[in-house]
Order: sequence, then C-alpha cells, then structure tokens
Amino acid sequence: MDNTCLFCRIVTGEIPATVVHRTETTVAFRDIDPKAPTHVLVIPVEHHTDVVALATANPSAAADVLATAAAVAEAEGLTEGGFRVIFNSGRNGGQEVFHVHAHVVGGAPLGPMLAGR
Repeated sequence: MDNTCLFCRIVTGEIPATVVHRTETTVAFRDIDPKAPTHVLVIPVEHHTDVVALATANPSAAADVLATAAAVAEAEGLTEGGFRVIFNSGRNGGQEVFHVHAHVVGGAPLGPMLAGR
C-alpha cells in the first residue's frame, strides 16, 4: 500500500467510493467523472503503478483485474450491446492516477477510439 495513493486509500476504506464488485485481489467502483452511462474502475488491491508493472510483477493479479472487468460488464448489462476495457498507461497514455486501473465503459455507442483521428 502507498499511503499517498488515492486508489490505495479507496481500497482501505479511508476514502469512500461506490463499490460495485470486490474480490480478495480487486476492487471495482464507479468513476466520479463518468465518460459513458456506465464507467467503472477496476483496480488490484496491491499497488502497482501501471499495467506493465502489474503484468510483470504479478500476472495472476493482472488476470484477476480482467476477470473482475468481465464480471462488472456482465453485472452492468453491457455484454450484449458491447463495452470497452481501457488501460491508460503513463502520462502520454492519459493515466492520471498512478495505481493501475482498468476503465469498464459502455451503455451507449462509444464512437471512435481516438478523438480527431
């Protein structure tokens, strides 16, 4: 745990979040600034800076994040119409919180992958 990390503090309950799914190794909660009708963040309980760090240090935890993302998509009713699972990695990738997290977004047509392309 990193006491200065926003997501680590959510894991411990120090900062409240609307948790929609929890396992021993992951926590999924609603994004406070949703970009789609459904926007849930899935994080590993263990602190890793980005998806590369997670996959390198703990491939099993990386698999758990994907399994939780799938469970969230199903529970939120996204599997029939479609959804995205997005990992932003690094500043150029748009990562804002440096605790790896997957965005599960859906509930409406999402448009092109990159704006202006």
